[in-house]
This record gives sequence, C-alpha cells and structure tokens, in this order.
Amino acid sequence: MKVQEVMTHDVRVVNAEETIQEAARIMAEIDAGVLPVGKEGKLVGMLTDRDIAIRAVAEGKGPDTKASDIMSREVKYCFDDEDVEDVCGNLGDQQIRRIPVLDRNKQLVGILSLGDVAVETDGNGVGEALAAISRPGGTHSQSGVQPN
Repeated sequence: MKVQEVMTHDVRVVNAEETIQEAARIMAEIDAGVLPVGKEGKLVGMLTDRDIAIRAVAEGKGPDTKASDIMSREVKYCFDDEDVEDVCGNLGDQQIRRIPVLDRNKQLVGILSLGDVAVETDGNGVGEALAAISRPGGTHSQSGVQPN
C-alpha cells in the first residue's frame, strides 16, 4: 500500500511569519498537535504544540513570536509514492509519530500519522513502529530520573 492511499490529504500549513498564537489557534481548530511551516510555497519546518510550550512559553517568549523562531528546522519527510510499510519502519527508527508527505516535485501533499496507518491498514505495521518510537533513551527520555 502506498502512502498516498492512507495519508491525510487536507493539511493546514502555518506561514513562517505567522505568530505562535495564530498557530496554536489553528491547532485547536483542527484538533492537531503539529503543523507544517511554509514560506514562499516551500516546507521549511514543523511546529508542534510542544515547541510552543517548551521552546516559547518556557523561555518567556510571547504570543507574537514568529513560528519560524521556534519551529523545528530539520524536517523529516516521505514521498507519497513510497510503501507505507517502509515509511513506518523509518518512523520507528527516527522516533516520530507523524511525517509530512511530499510529491516528487517536493510539494507538500499531505501528512501521514501512525493513526492514519492504523485506521487504513487494520494496524498492520503500526505496532513495531510504535514500539520503536516509544523505546527509552531518546532525546526527551526521563528514564533513569529518580523522583525526589
């Protein structure tokens, strides 16, 4: 099965110059925790609700902060004509739950989440990817942290 068969096609994009307040409003409106960030028709980053909370609020940045100031600039992506099984393996390896989908002209055409894969494939391939994503030791792991 190809990514284009299971991905979410209707993807909202926040402009790099828009504020994080506007990005948060869009996230609330569409009930999503991640938005692709675009500039001049190109995908330039990804912005998560965690970016807003940790990179912005925790650092004392206000609601007028530009999305480009706190977004993740290193964007992992897949192509719409790739096999879902291969992409799920990559999601697990990279410990991410959703990924922007580009066509071969590198235009954003969708977003693929483990939820999309689970719904459309009766869960095939999701278990291994989720286990890999959830393994301890990642950048934000709390394993080894002892309570006070």
